[in-house]
Formats: sequence, structure tokens, C-alpha cells
Amino acid sequence: MSDNTPQRIGDYEIIRELGHGGMGRVFLARNVLSDRVEAMKVILPDLAGRSEFVARFMREIKTLAGLDHPNIAALRTAFTAGDQFVMIMEYVEGVSLADVLQRGRLPIADALNYTGQVLSALSYAHARHVIHRDIKPGNMMLTPHGLVKLMDFGLARSADEVGLTVTGATLGSLDYASPEQVQSLQTDERSDLYSVGVSLYQMVTGQRMFSATSSFSIMQAQVKETPRQPVEIVPAIPKALNDVIMKSISKNPAERFQNADEFRQALAQIAEANPQLAVGASPASETISVPAMATPPPTADPGFVPTPIQPGSPINRSLLLIVGVVLVAALVAGDAVYKSHQQRLSDQPSAGTASSPTPVPAPSSVPSEPVAAPPATPPPATVETAQPAPTPDHASQPKKLKAQPGNPAPTAGPSEAEIQAQQQAALEQKKLLDALETESDHLNGRAASIDSSLNALEQQMHHGGVGLRGDMVAARSNLHNDLDKASQALNSGDTDRARHFLDLAQREAEKLEAFLGRR
Repeated sequence: MSDNTPQRIGDYEIIRELGHGGMGRVFLARNVLSDRVEAMKVILPDLAGRSEFVARFMREIKTLAGLDHPNIAALRTAFTAGDQFVMIMEYVEGVSLADVLQRGRLPIADALNYTGQVLSALSYAHARHVIHRDIKPGNMMLTPHGLVKLMDFGLARSADEVGLTVTGATLGSLDYASPEQVQSLQTDERSDLYSVGVSLYQMVTGQRMFSATSSFSIMQAQVKETPRQPVEIVPAIPKALNDVIMKSISKNPAERFQNADEFRQALAQIAEANPQLAVGASPASETISVPAMATPPPTADPGFVPTPIQPGSPINRSLLLIVGVVLVAALVAGDAVYKSHQQRLSDQPSAGTASSPTPVPAPSSVPSEPVAAPPATPPPATVETAQPAPTPDHASQPKKLKAQPGNPAPTAGPSEAEIQAQQQAALEQKKLLDALETESDHLNGRAASIDSSLNALEQQMHHGGVGLRGDMVAARSNLHNDLDKASQALNSGDTDRARHFLDLAQREAEKLEAFLGRR
């Protein structure tokens, strides 16, 4: 657990961090009253004062509170703790499909199975007028039992909400966003189905639908470019599945599947017409399993959780072998340490006189090194290798405080070493301030360059009928606010606060530069 990870929030004891994102952090936590292990999602304290993030977090809480489906991660409860907003979620044991896809494409049977489960969840949500708006493999969690759980309803909204999606408010992951989302037009359930189609495209081909490198070029591709047909990439894909995918990713919503059940039924018909695609019928060389992971990667989404190793698997047997080797090594090391300790104890009497060996007290009362006594009281008798231990007569006489190595004599004021330490600390503080000011100047320069590029891009996008993404507008505002707060902290000499806001500004700058295609 990192130094800045809280030990406890409310009635929940933090076990470890599972993941983090731009809006908050997710922890594995145990309820101290019920002993149940949950996933705890916490909005970042610095974002708690920003109304758009709080509104999004609260909308996610209220949306999930009304959903109860086996393919949707359930909300347990929500509360506030100080300046933090907290959401307690069902702990989904597994790995995201985005991480599975990093190893390559899925067997067609698995792709049909997982997509069908996602469509089942969306059919349920859409019937309750909830549009997810951020469907992607990273928000599809796969459990060790093959169950898919749809995660992260932070961008979800009701289909009845009017005016929420306006120009400049494009959200979601651009690789999976529908053309109407990219253009900041009104969206409905068919927008989610487009994103499912893009995800299915990646599952069966192992490739992203568009290979554009910048956010702007991806947005243009979603609106104007026709992707390669999946069968051109993987000839083994049945033509019927190829046609279903191409229909689901039509630019015009009217040409797509009109609801999740229609889409799911089309996939079921493909499975029925191709018995070899039945779940579990894939060749052994193509079968895919949930990889075992001890900790989530740094860029894991907030829903990411580790996957336990399945009993009887080759990985499990290898792990047992490794554990056995480690245990043998630990036993050998422990035996060596014990013998070394015994040798030290047997050597201690030689420090005293040969005729009057000094008894060795219990190990818990004898320090391994001479201990310096407090300056205001006489020091205890010190075990020294160069002098015999004091006799009882010596022990009964008053002892004269004497400066010894490791036991300096008391002084009336700070020692020369303390003065030097204080001077060194002041010098280090000045160096840190200078370094932070240099970093602040550099970030301000990057901010000016970003502003210039964004202004030019806004004009270009305006001519193309596309508005600047709302999260990029917010990121630009946050960047300047964080830089202003960092400058104020530097002026007051508060290096910790300055470091904090410079880190926030750095994150916003990287987000904007990635959008502009610079990273």
C-alpha cells in the first residue's frame, strides 16, 4: 500500500488500490462490520470542488442504484466522508476484456458469447431508459467463470434527459464512440450498439477499427471513413458475422440494429447456423483463459481487479514449485541467521576478564550495538570490547558522565552537527523550490503552446461541423487553475502543495497533448 493510500474510510478498511483514473481511485476494501470485501470508488478530493465531476459521480450513483442485472456490476451503497464522495461497488473478480485483447484476437465462439452478455445488460438498461455512452472492452470485466460484467456508468444518462449532450460536450472513448457522439449530436440507445459493434470488431480481428494516431484523426475517421471488413483481416470469420458487424457500425443510426435484442438475436442465429462456434468447441490452440494477475497495471481502469489462479492449471503447478523453492531458501537463510546469532552470544564473554566472565542477559535486554543514553541522565553501563565489565564495587560508586563514541556529552545548545544539519535542510529546501519553479515555468510554456494549438484546432473543427470535446475544454480550464494554485504555493514556500498542483497540471497537459496528437 502506498504512503498516500488511506488506511480506513468510514466503516471500510482499505486493503489495496485496484486502479485509478482521471476522476478517482478504486480500492479493495473490507467492511469492518460485515467482513464483506467490496470495491470502493472514491472521487479525488481536488475534483470534489468541481461541479462537473461531482455531477457525473452523483449521476453514476443514482443510475446504478436503479439497475439490478447479473451482467452489470452492482452498487452496494454510497456516502460522503469528509470532502470525499464514496461509492461501494460489487467486487468483480476478473480481468477486463481490454487486457485479454492485448494477447490477440478472441476465438469467435468466445467473442459471440461475451458480446451476447453485454447486449443482455444493455437490453435491460435501455428498457429503463439508461444509455451507457462509454461501451468498450475496458469496461467489460470477465470473471474466471466466463461471466461478463458491464462497468463504469459514469457517463450514462437517461434517454429522457434533453439538452445534456450539446456542442462541445463529446465524451467517451473515441476509438469506440459513435459518429453522433463525435459530432456532439443527440444520442440514443443505438449509439451504445455502435460501440458494441466496434468492440466485437476488435474481438474477432484483434485490431482496432481505425489505426489513426491522434484524437482529431480518430474523430474524422468515425464520421467519414469506412473501415476494412473483418473478413478481409481474418478470412475464417463467417460471412454472416461479418455482415452483422458491418451493420452494427453503420454511420447512419437508422441502418444499424434498432435495439439490443435484435443485435443479440442476430448473433444467436450465427451460432446456431455454425455448430463449430458453440462455446467450448474452439480448437485447443485458440482457447483463451483469464490470465492470473497479482496487481493491476498502472494504467488500469478503475474497475480493474486481479484474477485468481485456477486450481489444477499449469500456472498453479509452477507457482507451487516456486513457493517450494522459496520456502527451502528461507529455511536455509533462517538457519544461517540463527547460527550467526548464537556465535555472537558465545563470543560476548570474551569481552570481559577471563577470571570473572560477565553473565549474558536475555537477548531482549541486550542491544546488538552500544545505545546512547539521554543527555539529562547518567548512561547505563555500556558493553565495550576493549574494557572489562565493571565489578560490583565499581557499579556501586557514582559514575562520571564521559563522552564516548555513540554517547556524546550533553551541551547547553545545539551541537555543530545539528547546526550543519539545519543549514543542509535549508539548502535542500531552496534547491527544491528552485526546481519546482523551473518545472512551473516549463509547464506554463507548454500550456501556452497547447492554448495556441487548441485555438487553431477549434477553428478547423468548426468549419467541419465538429465541436471541441467537452472533456478537453474542462482539461484546459483545469490546467490553468492548477498552475495558478501551484504558483501561489510556491510564493508561500509550500513545496508539498506546489508539488501536488504541478502534478495535477502535468496530468491535464498530457491529456491535452495526447488529444492534439503530440504524444
